[in-house]
Amino acid sequence: MADETGVVGRSQAPKALEQGLHTTDVEPLAVPGPVREKAEDKEWIPITNLGRLVKDMKVKSLEEICLFSLPTKESKIIDFFLGASLKDEVLKIKPVQKQTHAGQWTRFKVFVASEDYNGHVGLDEVLREGGDCHPWGPIILAKLSIIPVK
Repeated sequence: MADETGVVGRSQAPKALEQGLHTTDVEPLAVPGPVREKAEDKEWIPITNLGRLVKDMKVKSLEEICLFSLPTKESKIIDFFLGASLKDEVLKIKPVQKQTHAGQWTRFKVFVASEDYNGHVGLDEVLREGGDCHPWGPIILAKLSIIPVK
């Protein structure tokens, strides 16, 4: 009926009420939607071959990746090398309008720069729909475009 903590499951609630247990002892139903865990709690699991090489420490620096023109498809590779020294900044959010037969269509152009103030810079621009102007997508794309600058 109840587990070792004394909490009764939702499917067992009618039986529990017959036995005199209170409704506060019944577990609440799960809230629908995805449950997001904090990024700090999870360990990075690489997806690409380059990510596996980086995690196994066979690629030692970001300069090696750029020297051989390897495509960086995971933002965690950049986080692995630059980590906390990487700063992201949204430079500008500019509205762009298109006139259609039915009226105006507004989108937003987002300019984002990522740098570590030590010779690595990434810049990206993304055209986003009207209501969805959150800069996380462009920030990740700016991380993927980071190159060493001399």
